[in-house]
Order: sequence, then structure tokens, then C-alpha cells
Amino acid sequence: MKIKFWLAMVCGCVLGSQAFAEAGVSAKEIVIGQSAAFSGASGALGTHLKAGAEAYFKLVNDAGGVNGRKIRLVALDDAYEPARAEKNTRELIEKENVFALFGYVGTATSNAAMPIFSEARVPFVGPYSGAESLRKPFNRYIFNIRASYVDETAAIVDYLKPQGLKRIGVLYQNDAYGQAGLQGVEQAMSKHGAAPLVKGTIERNSTDVAKAVATISAAKPEAVIIVSAYKGSAAFIREMKKVLPTVDFWNVSFVGSNELRDELKEDGHGVAISQVVPFPWSDAVSVAKEHRQVMDGKQSFTSLEGFIAAKVLVDGLKRAGKEPTRESFVAALENASKIDVGGFAVSFSPKNHNGSTFVDLSIISGNGKFIR
Repeated sequence: MKIKFWLAMVCGCVLGSQAFAEAGVSAKEIVIGQSAAFSGASGALGTHLKAGAEAYFKLVNDAGGVNGRKIRLVALDDAYEPARAEKNTRELIEKENVFALFGYVGTATSNAAMPIFSEARVPFVGPYSGAESLRKPFNRYIFNIRASYVDETAAIVDYLKPQGLKRIGVLYQNDAYGQAGLQGVEQAMSKHGAAPLVKGTIERNSTDVAKAVATISAAKPEAVIIVSAYKGSAAFIREMKKVLPTVDFWNVSFVGSNELRDELKEDGHGVAISQVVPFPWSDAVSVAKEHRQVMDGKQSFTSLEGFIAAKVLVDGLKRAGKEPTRESFVAALENASKIDVGGFAVSFSPKNHNGSTFVDLSIISGNGKFIR
């Protein structure tokens, strides 16, 4: 009788633990999913974002993980194409059984995933996008760590205001990302009673800029704000410099600053980019210093963003308790009034999941280095 009772108790405990087990959580690991561009015209963005995140996950895992569980990142390539991001999201949730989604690259790709993770109630942390579609209407499962494109474009316009806003053009990508950036520029300029002088478009994953160059150069702007990925932006800047060598170029952070600099080479001198993370080469900000040390000199703005986003995710896992569930994780993050990852803080609330409004401005110098 005692043996039967003991067996019944053991079986009951096992069944109980299985019944309460959460997706993506086992005794040894927590599985996180990512769909991002690792190939194609924007492949470096996902590659660098993932490298920064994995550098921090390794630090956590080497120290024993989160409550004894190692973090495993399952990353799938979507080549910055919405249809592939949608397919990957279904695979990550339904087949890989991930606990949360993390570090998606792009507005259109994140938008494609949104109905899927929202219905499944899977947390979506740290998308590499500043689009309003990920902020409004409020979605309880989305946690934005970076500032919005509205924040970035406002900072650029405010910087340009003393020079005058009458001759500013906009090049924007012909998709949800580009539209989000364009709206941010128009909103910021309208507050000063101004509007873009001229607008041109470029297709996603394209470097065909001939029409945009012809349209924008004909209006002779003094500055152009660019909302595109790095290869398209570089192609446009190179061609514009041939016909209007004195024009100033401003990019939002999604462009991928290091990637843009590498594409432009000597044509990068003077090109400006808004940033949503601290200066990666700074010793004054501890998270930047920590990131630089683990990246062994291969740091970038994009990898630092991945590193910071990973820190926020891990902080949420720790706050979620020893037996984390998706709901306890969401509740833990949205009740975190301040998460300081080392001189860079994000804060959430039950009604606001936009963690940061931090924006900095940088310029590519003549020797290819970034200056603030």
C-alpha cells in the first residue's frame, strides 16, 4: 500500500508539473524566438541585432541562467519580407513553442506578425522599429524598448529649425516603415508651420533610386531626411551627391549606422543619423562599456540595441518568478516603473509599453568614425 501511495504521489506530481508547464519553459531552458533579416539587402541589421542579444544571453547563461534555466534563442531569417515573417512567427509559436518573441527587424514584418502573436498572447519584446503601428492602439503583448520614429524625426527637425525648414526634402521607403517615418517628419514640421519641400520613394530591398534622385534634386533641397534601409539610403546619397554636392542628409536609426557608413565609404562624410541607444564607444555609459568589452571591438549601434533589449527581456524573466508564465512575464514588465540596464533606463506601465524616448544625434566623420 505504501509503495502504491508513493507511486501515486510521484505520478501526481509529474502530471501536475506538466499541467502547469508554460510554453517554452522547461527545467533547463527558456526558449525565445526571433524572426529577422539575416540575408538580403537588410541582412546586416538582423545579424548585428542578434549578435548583441546573444552576447548578453551568453553572459547570463555562463552565470547559471535565469533561476537555473539557460536562454536559447531560435532565430529564423525573413529577409525583411512580411510574408516570410508571418510564416516564421507561426513556426516559432506553433512548432518551436517559444515562450516569447524578440528582436524582430522592421515595421512591415512586425505588423505581419502582430495578429498571430496577439491572438496567441505571446509577448513581443524589443522590435527594431519605431513605428506608431506598434504603439497605437495599445497592445498588451508588445514591449517597445527604443524611441519612436516620431521622437526621432522631431529631434532631427528641431535640430534643423534654426537653419530654416523651407527647403527640406524626404526620401521614404514605400512601405509601412517609410510611411511611419514620413508621417513623423510631417508631424514635426507642421508644429513649426512647415511641410516637406519635396518627397520621393524607394521600394523595400531595392537600390533603384534614379526616379527619387531626379524628383528630389529638381527641387534643390538644402537637406533630405531619409527613411530607408542602409543599401537604398547609400545608393540615394551617392547619386544625390553627384548632382547636389552641398545637400545635407539625415537618416533615422533604422538605417543601420555602421552598415550605412560601410556602404558609403568616402561618401559618408557629413551624413547624419539619429540614434535611439547611447554612443557605443562611450566610457561614460556603463551598458555601452560592458557591450564593447564582450563584443571585442565589433560593436555597433545595432548590436548595442540588441544587447540592451536582451537585458530588458532577462530582467522581465527574473521579475516573472521562479516558474515564469507568459502572463507573469507581461505583468512583471508592465509593472516595472524603471529598468536601468546600466546608464540607460526603460520604464513601462499597465497602460504604456513604450519604454524609452531617448534620441541622440550622430555624424559620420571624414575618417569614417562617428561623432556626436
